[in-house]
Amino acid sequence: MEDKNNKAPQILNSSSNFLGFCFLVLTSLKFFKLSATTFIDEITSVCFVIFMFSCLCAFLSIRSIKRSEFYETLAEYSFLAGLIIIFLMTILFMLAIIH
Repeated sequence: MEDKNNKAPQILNSSSNFLGFCFLVLTSLKFFKLSATTFIDEITSVCFVIFMFSCLCAFLSIRSIKRSEFYETLAEYSFLAGLIIIFLMTILFMLAIIH
């Protein structure tokens, strides 16, 4: 039988790494003085909240017995949403630096 919690630890690890990436982006925006002229810091804040939610759901999936699959699904979809937003944020960040 396949372990039903096999994705949650990887999602937890990856989401926490992307939280660090969001901090790096926010720091870079302050360093390059781009936070006042772009919306990247707001997008990064949204991305930060999504990855925090993904971390929380992945942790609850690991610790829960009855609702493990539900939390893992929430963690998976929120992680995917965060990846899409971070992809768009990275493109905007690169365009802001090049411009």
